[in-house]
Formats: sequence, structure tokens, C-alpha cells
Amino acid sequence: MKSIYILILVLLFSNCKNDKHQENSINSEIIEDINPATVDTVGFEDADIKALDKSITIEIKQKQLIDKQDESEELQKLIIAENYRLEKTDYTINFKYPLLNESFKPTHKNFNDFINDYYINITKTEQDILESKLLCDSIEAKTFREERFIDYKIYNVNDQLISVLFYKENFYSGAMHPSYSFNGFNFDLNRGVFMTYEDFFTQDSEEELVNILNQHINKQIDKGELYYDCWEISIEDFVTSKNNFVLNDTYIEFYFDDCMICPSYTGTYSIKLPLVDLLSVLKKYDTNPLIF
Repeated sequence: MKSIYILILVLLFSNCKNDKHQENSINSEIIEDINPATVDTVGFEDADIKALDKSITIEIKQKQLIDKQDESEELQKLIIAENYRLEKTDYTINFKYPLLNESFKPTHKNFNDFINDYYINITKTEQDILESKLLCDSIEAKTFREERFIDYKIYNVNDQLISVLFYKENFYSGAMHPSYSFNGFNFDLNRGVFMTYEDFFTQDSEEELVNILNQHINKQIDKGELYYDCWEISIEDFVTSKNNFVLNDTYIEFYFDDCMICPSYTGTYSIKLPLVDLLSVLKKYDTNPLIF
């Protein structure tokens, strides 16, 4: 009789152990099914956060450019602020630009003719917009409103020279944010002529100036913060943009299009170099207003 009780207890213990093993197996399968989904969800959320962060920093970077102080107020008597706006069904053109008051000096007409005939070329802008739409075969792209916006910053150097920086905001079909490109013009008020890179800098100085620019960029990268993910500028890109600079009594500021020295979501559009760092490449002529 005693042996029968022992046998019953053994069988009960065995069944209980099997039940626990099956329960553990089921739980393990449930956990395995849940864990991958949890990891994927976290990864997706991280990607969303990174995209949102980049979107915010792009807007901040662009706002810093738009809010940048210039000398428009100080030059109110010299310049005439113009605005051309064109609204069409599928695109908008909004150009703001300065003209010089020709009553001050007849040679100011040289500046105005160039800006009107060459730079503020509405016909070419409309043609570019229409061509860009023809290249897209998506219905959504064709119905997307294109926007072309130009504004400017203007500076005065020693009452002899004005520097004008035009920045173009191009909002293309399907893009989440506008891209920015730049054109710089420096006009000698005394002689009534435009001045280029070659008027300020010594011949064949581009490579040396690129080295100076890259030294500055690398210093900023080492500091972290603003310049993360930026890179050195190539000699080819610099040659393309070498005339896109504005002047001051103490520094020169070079501007570069989106993604030339930094990705769109970080860094800056410009590099500001003190004149004292450029003595080795500056021309020592009387016609150079940067001599000090």
C-alpha cells in the first residue's frame, strides 16, 4: 500500500514538472515574438527623432542667415529698395534687390544696368521653373508650386565700396526644405566699376587661400557644436564660388551654396576671415580698399 502512494506522488511530480516546462516554452516563444517588434519600434522612433532634429536645425540655420544684420538702414539715401513679385498658378517669383541712387553719381547707372539686365532676369527664372517641371514625370511634382525667392544683404566699406550678397531660396518640387545659393558683388563707388577676386587678391593665390579657409574650418570642427559633419572645401568648389564674398574694414566673409562645406542641417553658409590672416594673399595696390 505504501509503495502505491509513493508511485502516485512520483507521477504527480512528473506531470507538474512537464506543465512548468511547457509553460516556460510558451512564455519564451511569446517573448521572442515580442522582442523583435519592440526593437523595430525603437529604431523607427529614433529615425523619426533624427529627421525632426535635422528639420529644426535647417530652419534655425536659414533663420540665422535671414536675420543677419547688414547696413541697409545706414545706406538708405544711397540705395533704392526694389521688389518684384509674380504670382502664377503653379509658381511664385519674389525678388528683392537694391539699386543705387543715380542722382548721387551718374556712374551708379553701371550698377543698376547690371542688376536689372543680368541678375534680376525674370524671363530666365520663369524658363528654369518650366524646364524643371518638364523633367519631372510625377503628377504630384507637376502640380507642386515652385517658389523662387531672392533677398540681399548690403555693406559699405570706407565709403568707397559696397558689398552686396544676394541669397536665393529655391523651393523645388518634392523638397522638404528650400535650398540656398549665393552671389556676391563688390562695386567701387568712386570708379563706377565692379571688382572681382582678382582685384583684391594676388595672382594664383586661390590654393593658399583655400588652405587658410580649411584651417579655419578644421578649428571649428575640432570645437564641435556648430560644425559637426562639415568638411574642407575643395579647390574646385572654391574657384566656382571665389567671388561670393562681402567685405568689411576688418574681415572678409566668403559664402558657399548649400552642401559645399557643410550639410544642409548643420554648420554655416559662410566663413569669416580677419584681414590680418590674409595679408599674404592681399594685393598691395592703392585701388584695393582693403589695404590698411
